[in-house]
Amino acid sequence: MRLIQFENTHGQRQVGVVEGSQLSVVKATASTRELALSAIRAKHSLQEEVSKRGTEAGPDYAALLQNRQILPPLDHEDPAHCLISGTGLTHLGSAAARDKMHQHDGEVEAGMTDTMKIFKWGIEGGKPAAGQVGAQPEWFYKGDGSIVVRPGSDFPVPAFAEDAGEEPELTGLYVIGDDGLPCRLGYALGNEFSDHVMERRNYLYLAHSKLRFCAYGPEMRVGELPRHLSGMSRITRNNEVIWEKEFLSGEDNMCHSLANLEYHHFKYTQFLRPGDVHIHYFGTATLSFADGVKTRPGDRFQISLDAFGAPLENGIGEGMPALGIGQIKAL
Repeated sequence: MRLIQFENTHGQRQVGVVEGSQLSVVKATASTRELALSAIRAKHSLQEEVSKRGTEAGPDYAALLQNRQILPPLDHEDPAHCLISGTGLTHLGSAAARDKMHQHDGEVEAGMTDTMKIFKWGIEGGKPAAGQVGAQPEWFYKGDGSIVVRPGSDFPVPAFAEDAGEEPELTGLYVIGDDGLPCRLGYALGNEFSDHVMERRNYLYLAHSKLRFCAYGPEMRVGELPRHLSGMSRITRNNEVIWEKEFLSGEDNMCHSLANLEYHHFKYTQFLRPGDVHIHYFGTATLSFADGVKTRPGDRFQISLDAFGAPLENGIGEGMPALGIGQIKAL
């Protein structure tokens, strides 16, 4: 089952089940989060909750995408209660581009870079036996729900940004139950959107480079994730493709199990606040930046993967104002 959230012609939020070119609208439901919390409390699956509520014929899916009425497939009415985070160096092949960034003039200082050390730890211990804790991955905070851009819309770019680059990834979508336990609702395509020029300058700037807008969706895939996933990441400029490349995901293409990545995020008790939403990016091995692409306002990203239905598309907007020097007040 694949779910979306959208705005109808009256501006009201609804949840839809994707069934070909048409949607089936879930009755008496205004959000995926509400649907999920009801399912958790009833101790049954999301599919069962949808079946219990019933559906009715809905609008044309392509028209909603065209009109940018599609919302992220999971969010929170209070953006402060939606946490965006992620992990890096999780995919086989993800270390090469990162390692180049973190060398100096092509030379490794004092042996292996920290990038390669973390990647090696993942290769050796990222897929532990069931019930065991594996190697800890790289982790980053990206922001709260206020940085999420709906599918189809443009990414705002801070005035101080040095780069506006895509990162095609899978995301895990979670709600924390009343008992404080996280519940994964499903997965969605994601564009993690980062400043790779800043990151390349020094790996300690990784945290800065991640504080950018992001997108995920348009659909949430509910159920088991295939172990091998092959998709395409594209950039168009003036309606022409200027770069495209296959990206691989799924556990067969990763050095960490999804369970291990989830554990190392949710082991922190501050992430277990009942009712909160978490969107977690699982990493990538494919970046246009690594191939020397320099994006600019007006470019558009497209991330597609057949198992996730419609592609995730977003553009690069114009620069947005930033806080100026001397604008911080003292009381």
